[in-house]
Amino acid sequence: METTLMTGTKIPKPKHKGGRPKASIKRESHAKIRLTATERILYNGRAKDAGMSLSDFVRDAIKSARVIARLSVEDMKLMRMMTGLANNLNQLTKLAHRDGLLSVARKCSEVLNDIDQALKYFNNDDR
Repeated sequence: METTLMTGTKIPKPKHKGGRPKASIKRESHAKIRLTATERILYNGRAKDAGMSLSDFVRDAIKSARVIARLSVEDMKLMRMMTGLANNLNQLTKLAHRDGLLSVARKCSEVLNDIDQALKYFNNDDR
């Protein structure tokens, strides 16, 4: 259709395209996961409570997830060292019972300090 102005000039009317506007972010890649029926119901319920689709809910959960890596070879060595330190501590405790507490106090303090350092390392998320 055209509109006519007072001067007699005809201006074409713009065509209105119907439908949904194009998405600014086009998601082309798929990731598939397997869920049990119970998991599906649970996640659909959580998504609905949040006012989201299941896909949006899963994307959001993945973005905010915190993943801690498995123990590396070095971490396993430290775990074995801690086991050895725990054994040493038991031996020192037995020695303290036998020879007296004051003679073993310094040795125990050193072992406890080593154990404390190893525990701090394992509790650190940046390892």
